[in-house]
Amino acid sequence: MQEKPLEIERIEGPADTTILRLHGPLLLSNFFGFQSTVRADDAKVLILDLADVPYIDSAGIGCLVGAHVSREHAHRKLIIAAAGERIVTSLKVTKVDQLFQFAPDVEQAGAQAGNA
Repeated sequence: MQEKPLEIERIEGPADTTILRLHGPLLLSNFFGFQSTVRADDAKVLILDLADVPYIDSAGIGCLVGAHVSREHAHRKLIIAAAGERIVTSLKVTKVDQLFQFAPDVEQAGAQAGNA
């Protein structure tokens, strides 16, 4: 199987919010750029738009958990938006889904962030 690259689109959201729109799978072979981008972001709220992420492997799940933990320690929020069924199932199977706040789309994630 040919590995697709992970493309990251950074969008400045309202009120100290950053949106990272990911395009492609989140895998061991490509998560380092994502990890660096998340670590460098200092917005109060980070919304991860996973609508265009077809699948994730265990390293990608670990990367999401790491992002959650590092942001939580810094008193910053992480919201996963538009995650497909396959991604959500992977997070449930690994029993880490309860760590995350989910929204059906970026707009709802922004509303949730505003209510925080």
